[in-house]
Amino acid sequence: MEPDRDTSLAATVDAPVGWRSRIPARNMLRWETGLGVVVLAIGVLGVSTSSQFLTGTNIFNLGLQSGEIAIMALPMALIIISGEIDLSVASILGMSSALLGYLFAKGWPMPAIFVVVLLVGAVAGAINGLLITRIGLPSLAVTIGTLGLYRGVANIILGPNTISNFPASYANIGVNGVFNTNLAFSAAIFIVLAVIFGVLLHFTPVGRSIYAMGASPEAATYAGIRVKRIKTLLYITSGVICSLAGVLLTFRLSTAVNTNGLGLELDVVAVVLLGVLAFAGISNALLLTNFNQEAASIPVGILLLISVFVPNMAQLTRRLRDAVARRSHAAPPAPAIGSGHD
Repeated sequence: MEPDRDTSLAATVDAPVGWRSRIPARNMLRWETGLGVVVLAIGVLGVSTSSQFLTGTNIFNLGLQSGEIAIMALPMALIIISGEIDLSVASILGMSSALLGYLFAKGWPMPAIFVVVLLVGAVAGAINGLLITRIGLPSLAVTIGTLGLYRGVANIILGPNTISNFPASYANIGVNGVFNTNLAFSAAIFIVLAVIFGVLLHFTPVGRSIYAMGASPEAATYAGIRVKRIKTLLYITSGVICSLAGVLLTFRLSTAVNTNGLGLELDVVAVVLLGVLAFAGISNALLLTNFNQEAASIPVGILLLISVFVPNMAQLTRRLRDAVARRSHAAPPAPAIGSGHD
């Protein structure tokens, strides 16, 4: 029995990270090779435009600036592989940052604040997951709605207030490297979590189930996979990870404000599609040059379009060829000369 055609986001945007189960190994090898070439080209560009690109200080700043985004991209990648999307990630980060600042201003001990913030992130993720899996609403619409909802909660929690008097032991997270190295704390946490998520995705039954759900939710259900439960757990995990990223961002900036993380949703998607090295490299290279920073999203946007177009090039070409063939067959034959009536 052939599985039904998937009309979810996973079928619409055949991203290289999200749909490896559908792409032949040979094409995947080509994509990974191409992405490696892009990273190498970005490195060459960075070195040629700025002598500071490969310095220890800049490497530290590169990991520092992209650490929280990369961390949020890990559960996002699994959600996209499963055939869904989560655009509320940055709003959960902002809500968590606001809650951390609010509770700290009220005199709560920091360990208790961490617990509450992570629990709120789990609840926010569960709301997304339940609306999508139990009510049956599309993930794109749900997470656009909760994007505004959670950002609104952040505004209610802090209002126009700014909390910035955090203890130095926490604020130093954004200043010092791990064990006095050039590795930022957020980058180190990302590496540890990336290993965990990689093992989960590639070497466990849960990972195989996630791939199966992305290929065809109906077929996965018939195969006995608990699609709704797994997807809900993915959203809960995303909420917790985004809350952790909110804590890290707050300490890095040493500031809790209701606009923390505003607009980072597309950056997270960019990391999922492009890879953290490509995204961080191009962002950092542009920062070190005289490139207009207000237009810095243009090169990233172009790379995003390329990352979506290239894996689908063969399919798009085939569709175009089929459309041309159907049109040529359907066209009526031209009338013969002189066959008309006077």
